[in-house]
Amino acid sequence: MVSLICTLRHHTDELSCCAFSPSLLATCSADKTLRVYNTADFSELPFSPLSGHGYGVHCCCFSSCGSHLLSCSTDGSIIVWRSDTGEATALLEHPARSPLRVCALAHDSSLLLAGACDGTVALWDFSCKTLRRCSAVSEASVVACCFSPCGQYFLTGCTHGDLKLWDVDISLLHAEKDAHDLGVTCCSSTPQLKVDGCCVEFRLASCGQDSQLKIWIVSQREGAACIMKLLHTLTTHSAPVLSCAFSSDGDLVVSGSVDKSVAIYDANLGILLYTLKQHNRYVTAVALSPTMPWIATGSMDRTVNVWKIGDGDSRTGKYLTGNCLASSGYGRKLPGHSRLPVADWSEEDVQSWLCEEGLEELVCNFKANNIDGLELSQLNKETAAELGIESVGLRGRLLRKIEALKSEQSGSEAPDEFLCPITRELMKDPVIAADGYSYERESIESWIRGKNKTSPMTNLPLQTTLLTPNRSLKMAITRWKSSQ
Repeated sequence: MVSLICTLRHHTDELSCCAFSPSLLATCSADKTLRVYNTADFSELPFSPLSGHGYGVHCCCFSSCGSHLLSCSTDGSIIVWRSDTGEATALLEHPARSPLRVCALAHDSSLLLAGACDGTVALWDFSCKTLRRCSAVSEASVVACCFSPCGQYFLTGCTHGDLKLWDVDISLLHAEKDAHDLGVTCCSSTPQLKVDGCCVEFRLASCGQDSQLKIWIVSQREGAACIMKLLHTLTTHSAPVLSCAFSSDGDLVVSGSVDKSVAIYDANLGILLYTLKQHNRYVTAVALSPTMPWIATGSMDRTVNVWKIGDGDSRTGKYLTGNCLASSGYGRKLPGHSRLPVADWSEEDVQSWLCEEGLEELVCNFKANNIDGLELSQLNKETAAELGIESVGLRGRLLRKIEALKSEQSGSEAPDEFLCPITRELMKDPVIAADGYSYERESIESWIRGKNKTSPMTNLPLQTTLLTPNRSLKMAITRWKSSQ
């Protein structure tokens, strides 16, 4: 499940980027400022906002230890800030003062990279803040860049749609022409390298104006050229995808789009886990905390939403177990194919569902009769008997499982306000808590007992544990259920 923790409304113009350190969240905006928050309670720090750029701030990032915050702007400069005081400690300028659209630090904070509108990248030694090289890498604006986990390579993406891999001497190692039709918008690499004998590889996410998020495997064998292989093309979004980011363990990838939604995927399987639709304008920024199960999403609606994802252990930074392929429509953790209506399931989906429900012995019957999702949803006592299922008890179990499945999926189509924010299940006994939100009574009572009387939605203390029945909501849910 995914819970909205808080909404930050301090910027006065559209958001352009969000970034986490182990203990802070930074956001930047076209309003020329950065704002910094403590992730303990998402309160804004006393020295925030940070002002120093003459134009809108496009991108921000933290050093690996979190001691420095960097920002780049249309004014052609990068400002280095101290994270504990907000003091500006360095000003790095692009040699041609070309507007900077994106910046990135190597994972060991040794190198700093910035992409410019004139098609160049500038590379600095971060420790001494000296310019190492500035070179043309594209005929179009460089709007995306990131380092490999080892820091020996970096990738760039441009508005023409190309992705390119470079070494730190800015020598081209690989070019993926037209990786995204109409232009790349963002790219992000996993924090870890995978070493298999003499082969080293990492994963890269890229997104673009073609409404696609792509996951690539970038690999190199000793003495051989670098290779980029497309692993997944994810097409959940219905409009250009503007931002993407990996979780700290590389198991999740998150994207934000012009369609106003945020998508969360299993990066290994390429399966959609959740879709979040709380922003009312383009989602321009996404970021994941390296230590906590937080996601920050920024939008042109001038807000930043902070989410808690999964049932993970916040001490380890783990997000979801391999079995938690749940969509945001309902709380029960169903397999990935159950994101589709039952009637749209393939024969293989049906057989997989039988195994997951402990009905493995029926797989051969279903396979022999070519039962797909539509036929599964129409099964009754008579047609189930025709499948050769001799056991009356087994037929009864099958029919009960089918009814439960259809009930769960119809619940997933309920209006969002009918779903408990904690379980994401259709409410039976809705109550209003002190934070003003409505919850299923059993769920919020359990939450209060175990979560030190804090709000599941705002993470702030509840002034009282009194719960008031929401009778009007209960009547609305009853009417909706009757109409189904």
